[in-house]
Amino acid sequence: MGLHPGFPADPHVLLDPAVRWYPGEEVFTETGQATLLPPLVHRIRQGVKAWRDSGYEGASDTTRALLRHWFETEHALLAADGTLRPFRYYFAQREAVESAVWLYEVEEARDPYALIRYDASGRVSKGMFAEDWTRYVLKLATGAGKTKVMSLLIAWAYFHRRYEEDSDLSTNFLVLAPNIIVLDRLRQDFDGLRIFHEDPILPENGHEGRSWQDDFQVTLHIQDEIGVVSDTGNLFLSNVHRLADNTFAPSFEDDDTSGYFLGRRPSGKANGGLDLGQIVRDVEDLVIFNDEAHHIHDEELAWFKNIADISSRLRLKGSRLSAQFDLTATPKHTNGAIFVQTVADYPLVEAIRQGVVKTPVLPDAASRAKLTERASDKFTERYEDYLHLGYLEWQKVYDELSATKKPVLFVMTDDTRNCDEVGAYLEARYPELRGGVLVIHTKRNGEIAEAAKGKDKEELERLRRMSREIDLAENPYKAIVSVMMLREGWDVQNVVTIVGLRPYKAASRILPEQTLGRGLRRMFRGEEVVEKVSVVGTDAFVDFVESIRSEGVELEYAPMGQGGPGGGKSPLVIEVDRQNEKKDLERLDMELPILSPRLYREFKNLEALDAGALPPGRLPLKQFSPEEQREIVFKDLNTDEVSHKTLLDTALAPTHQAAVGFFARTILRDLRLVGGFDVLFGTLKQYMEGRLFQKPVDLDDLNVLRNLSEPAAIRKILETFKTVINALTVQEKGTTEVRGAIKLSKARPFVVSNQPYLVPKRSVFSKVVTDQGFELDFAGFLDACEDLVSFAKNPQRQPTSLRIEYQTAEGGLANYYPDFLVKETEADYWVVETKGREDVEDAGKWERLCRWCEDASAADASRRYRPLFVAEEGWKKTRPKSFQGLREAFAGARPKTSR
Repeated sequence: MGLHPGFPADPHVLLDPAVRWYPGEEVFTETGQATLLPPLVHRIRQGVKAWRDSGYEGASDTTRALLRHWFETEHALLAADGTLRPFRYYFAQREAVESAVWLYEVEEARDPYALIRYDASGRVSKGMFAEDWTRYVLKLATGAGKTKVMSLLIAWAYFHRRYEEDSDLSTNFLVLAPNIIVLDRLRQDFDGLRIFHEDPILPENGHEGRSWQDDFQVTLHIQDEIGVVSDTGNLFLSNVHRLADNTFAPSFEDDDTSGYFLGRRPSGKANGGLDLGQIVRDVEDLVIFNDEAHHIHDEELAWFKNIADISSRLRLKGSRLSAQFDLTATPKHTNGAIFVQTVADYPLVEAIRQGVVKTPVLPDAASRAKLTERASDKFTERYEDYLHLGYLEWQKVYDELSATKKPVLFVMTDDTRNCDEVGAYLEARYPELRGGVLVIHTKRNGEIAEAAKGKDKEELERLRRMSREIDLAENPYKAIVSVMMLREGWDVQNVVTIVGLRPYKAASRILPEQTLGRGLRRMFRGEEVVEKVSVVGTDAFVDFVESIRSEGVELEYAPMGQGGPGGGKSPLVIEVDRQNEKKDLERLDMELPILSPRLYREFKNLEALDAGALPPGRLPLKQFSPEEQREIVFKDLNTDEVSHKTLLDTALAPTHQAAVGFFARTILRDLRLVGGFDVLFGTLKQYMEGRLFQKPVDLDDLNVLRNLSEPAAIRKILETFKTVINALTVQEKGTTEVRGAIKLSKARPFVVSNQPYLVPKRSVFSKVVTDQGFELDFAGFLDACEDLVSFAKNPQRQPTSLRIEYQTAEGGLANYYPDFLVKETEADYWVVETKGREDVEDAGKWERLCRWCEDASAADASRRYRPLFVAEEGWKKTRPKSFQGLREAFAGARPKTSR
């Protein structure tokens, strides 16, 4: 059991259905089949991939315009530091949206009978569907961005109804949360329709001839704060309990009390005497979104019955419930079976591998052996070892990251008395936690208990706010102690250590992912750093957590405790070393010019692409058997070795649109071209029909399509088109100009993955971090050189990075980050490239660096910038003792692969 070797680490790249997680045969029993794999998903993935590759053939103009804008256009969002950062939706988010759209619009699979045809298990029947309206369940791992998926689908439904004449979707939406904690989290995104304007959801006016932003006229109604309700354009955001028809009120799941935190029953009136439950039953059409939808696991629950009632009332008016979209990480019934309506699945094992969430780390055997559960009636004495280990793991991360983020310790206990005891114990024993422990009593459903120690409404609101905002630096709390757990909705990002001191039983209906979910969300979203969460606890707790391995999750084990590296191995913070009084930062500082690019792409030239002028491929056409024609064969493009084969479902036979679309998207992605799909698609089709093989072919012939999956054909198509497109579009300007300056002392703190580092004395930065042994050795050499002023390791993808565009060996454009910056004197700067094993890109990088130094020197009369190439092989032979010795030893050195 495990992920395919070809499963990519980048969460943005397209995933082929054949490389997705699949349980091993040893666990793929009848029970495993029901609890581990959604039965509809595999065939849906295959169909969606073919549809995507075809350029969304069969979709409406509105759908194509939105999907291409969201997923095939480069976006940039304003980051917290005020800079614009590139933004792309995760593939998991894209696939969830595409799956729902494809099923609804293209396949028109809107009822149980239509969905059953995607069953790959042979076990699905009509009786497994409790509803008779359109319902799609989208399964995304905790932290994978379910709210973004929800917002995209809302926008799609809205514009589809507005722009497509025969649309039976709606511009009215009901978004339901299971409790007030989840509602608060949703409100942060939807208040003021914020998510629609901050994320790249609404295309610019004029895109594909539509006024998207002007036409998005939606009124937000939250709970009973109902404004003017028109016939169209309403977004109702509510706790599910406000929806209740009193007929169903008593049977909400896990609702042992009513009131402030859960949301009072809808007895009050709003908007002229109507409550929310009545208003949503009166609209002409509606789309429903359920967040944390694992609560709808039983048709006897009030949540389900209220939706059924809404559907019935719409039918009585001659309308219908357009669709119900359920989003959750754990769509499981009480017996563990996955909801049969699940149409998209991004499991936790894939989210961890792709770094979308933190990796859970448990104590190794030696560390666990040191933990003793003492014989004592006092809870904190009995579990002293576990609490202390949790504190030590938290402290290591806190000491490293507290300058940029506030790491949080999360402790789960078994009852309110012990919860209070643990809170008092942590504050008394550890000075860092004094006044910094928030004690939260929770009920069976994970809600904050109202009656906790007689707290009044104002105090309960403060507790709720403090727990929700615990990540903020101004929040005084660093640890939170809870009875049970804050199950869902408590979506904080800074939990770095979880300590579990409570037993878990099957009757609790709590899943391992729900427990781990409190610590899985990343602290540093958008940063390419590895994050981990330490998980400590009793044997029963650890055994419970380890049960998640049946779902493919690979847990890590590491030494923990005093003096050790710590299981979490937090990211490292790089910052200007202002606390070091021994450093003269003004003298160590460096300033470099920001130059305009010399190389750029002229996208308009893509229209000059002519299939008839491309060099012919002259490939032989192989003959494959009917069974081979249904295979997707994965081969290494360099060795032609077969890694695996996948047999396509007969109902999902390949099409030429999908094949041509696949190559078009691959080329556009690899060359980082924006737009041009239609132009490229047409040219590719002509080339593949008339010039790729030794004779013209029919692309609708399955044998021809099978030939297109051969490595020789793939190489020929990609190499031919990339070479020609680069020659057409990559242009060089004759001049460059200064656009600004990089000053290292102005750098904001940033994080990198945990790796070896040097604490330098000749750098403005606090650390020099690199996982390359040669680079670390070289940094130590520079730090010891008495004949230079300062140096710095050039970071990647930071506002103060030196970034230079260059032409790749394939002829495309890419960015290059030289390794080191050296200030020999105030007037002499060096840009040093160190190199262990050389590759084909070195020549282009070196030539561009030399030109950059010439341009920078010409632009700045007060300084001279020079390049220096230091190969590891030569470094080991010479071992210079000074920077002057280094310059002399490597004068004139250049990559062996230089052009």
